[in-house]
Amino acid sequence: MRPARPTLRCLQEDLDLPVPPVTQPLEEVDHPLVGKAVEQFADADAKHERIRAIDDQVLFKVKVQRWRGAVLVDADLPWLVAGGRREDGSGDDFYATLETEGNAARARYNTDHREGLKTTTYSAHLLPDRADFVRYRAEAGVRFARRIRAAIRELVRDSLRDGREHTVDFDTFTLGIHVRADHGHETYVAVRITGSVPPNLAVVILGDVPGCDRDGWYPEYALPERDLLPAEQAWSNIMDPTGAAALLDDNG
Repeated sequence: MRPARPTLRCLQEDLDLPVPPVTQPLEEVDHPLVGKAVEQFADADAKHERIRAIDDQVLFKVKVQRWRGAVLVDADLPWLVAGGRREDGSGDDFYATLETEGNAARARYNTDHREGLKTTTYSAHLLPDRADFVRYRAEAGVRFARRIRAAIRELVRDSLRDGREHTVDFDTFTLGIHVRADHGHETYVAVRITGSVPPNLAVVILGDVPGCDRDGWYPEYALPERDLLPAEQAWSNIMDPTGAAALLDDNG
């Protein structure tokens, strides 16, 4: 299950928050209701309480402090589509208001359309729209860059521990890193990519290897233990021993 995220309408109108830069995925917005939705819908097999008063869509309840929300699960992507506060001395008035607004929207729809709705509510105005999906796709580069960075740190850490090459598979390529640290000598790092990647991605990968000078990478035509395959490219560098030690001390 991908992290729950608010729709742009919910973010701005219900939570009264500005839209952050695209470098910040919306599931990371600092708000208790967003955080609770992310936590509650992290497990695809978890059970959730449905908002029974809404019958045209399957929406689920999310509650934290005085905040109440409605979540739509679209495939494996949960959307926080509505939110509001529970007022002092009241029950779950947010859900009663959601039902009232849904009934009114259904009445307006049936007035304007010859084929009326058979449901008692209409909540299409709450659902994620084109702008929401455009924003989600725009954040994809940020998510991928973070995934690459985390994978590189893990590969380097594992190779520092046993002196072997470690690899990870992505959709169109495999990334391998081999670190050889000799006592009293330089720490050698080899990075190889097998498969198809755009040229700028290779630059990003090399720039994310910790403890290495970004301008110190040189093309290699053989790996420490074998020659390159036709679909492979490789580079080498020297790792700062201080950076290597810091990475081993960092459990993240």
